[in-house]
Amino acid sequence: MAEFKVVVADPESGETFQREVDGQDANRFLGREIGDEIGGDAVGLSEHTIEITGGSDETGRPMREDVSGTRLKELLLEGGVGFEPSREGERKRITVRGREIDDDVAQINVTVIEGDDVAAAFGEDDGDADEE
Repeated sequence: MAEFKVVVADPESGETFQREVDGQDANRFLGREIGDEIGGDAVGLSEHTIEITGGSDETGRPMREDVSGTRLKELLLEGGVGFEPSREGERKRITVRGREIDDDVAQINVTVIEGDDVAAAFGEDDGDADEE
C-alpha cells in the first residue's frame, strides 16, 4: 500500500506543512503527474485545491517534469532540478525520476492554488499568542 510524506506550501504566507498520507488518501496521488491539480481532501484541506509541483523517491532522487512516466533516467544536466553547478559550464550526469507518481515516491511537494488560511485549516494557527 502506498504511503507518502506530502509537503504543502502556502504561497501567501511562505509557510510549509508536512503531512503523512496513506491508504485511500495516498491512492489519490498514484498515477498523477507534476502539474496536476487535485482536491485538498487528501491532505486535510477540504476547501482547497492543490497542485503537484515535484517530489523525490526514498533515495532522494528528484522528480523531473521533462522525464515521462515513473522510470529512472540518467541525464547530463547543466542545472535545474537535481543539480546546481558550482562553476560556469559545469555539467554532471545525474539519475532522476519521471514526472508520474508511483509507489517508489517517498515525498510529494504540493502548493495551494485555491483557498485561504492554510494554517487555520490544518489547526496550526497560532493567532497572537505569546510564547514564553
